[in-house]
Amino acid sequence: MSQAAHKHDVFQAIADPTRREVLRLLSQKEMPISKITEHFPMTRTAITKHLHVLAEAKLVSGRKEGREKVYQLHPEPLEEVQQWISFYEKFWNNKLSILKYIVENEDKN
Repeated sequence: MSQAAHKHDVFQAIADPTRREVLRLLSQKEMPISKITEHFPMTRTAITKHLHVLAEAKLVSGRKEGREKVYQLHPEPLEEVQQWISFYEKFWNNKLSILKYIVENEDKN
């Protein structure tokens, strides 16, 4: 398998609830791995693996500060998710409008 096949896209990255929570935490402020780990009932190694997936999707980046690695959020890739959701939101809004029309006009018949 090629190296590109190992990369995670934004949809794969946000599919995991732990990674979504990491993104939420980093949306508030930059954090070192040790602080992120405090929020989860798992090992630092497990959190590091989650951060690696998020970094491959370009949702986070880390920089060395002393002996720690500090991570920050890069929300720009989430725009792809927003665009995908927007497409289906239009679909459901249309379906709900039709349903509303049917329900409101049912009494008139």
